[in-house]
Amino acid sequence: MKFYTYILFSENLNRYYVGSTNEIEDRLERHLVSKKGFTSRAKDWKLKYHEEYSTRSLAIKREMGIKRWKSRKMIEKLISEE
Repeated sequence: MKFYTYILFSENLNRYYVGSTNEIEDRLERHLVSKKGFTSRAKDWKLKYHEEYSTRSLAIKREMGIKRWKSRKMIEKLISEE
C-alpha cells in the first residue's frame, strides 16, 4: 500500500493545507465536502504537491516536518521544485 503527504491550496483563503493519507483522490474529495475542520472553510482546494511513501509513519513524519516549517515561502519553494 502507498501513503502520501500532500499539500492543498485554496485561492479563496489564500492558504495551504498539509496532510497525509493512503487515498489521495478520495481524501481531496472529503476535504471538498467537509462541513467541519479547517478545510471546510473553502470549497476550492486544489492538490498542488504530493510525495509517496511506503509506510503511514513515514508520510506522517514528513507531514509533521512540513507543518513545523510554519513558512509559506518554504512550502512554495518545495512546490516549485517539483
